[in-house]
Amino acid sequence: MNAIRTLIDIYVLVLIARIVLEWIPVSYDHPLNKVKGALRSVTDPVLTPLRRIIPPVRAGGMALDLSPLILIIGLQLISRNL
Repeated sequence: MNAIRTLIDIYVLVLIARIVLEWIPVSYDHPLNKVKGALRSVTDPVLTPLRRIIPPVRAGGMALDLSPLILIIGLQLISRNL
């Protein structure tokens, strides 16, 4: 069970890193863009179906994607109950 909790904790950290890096604009040829791509490839398979269920919340001219936050909360609940 500790291994599963550890994997969940690592995945949550990956999600948080993706959230933070999505706010940082970088050019296409910047090395950080490869990191962002790697984080997307790890998190998108889980976030994409969740986004279909939970659409972004409109706030004026922008949309707030709550799917990473909901996924983090769900993973923490699962981890706590293991």
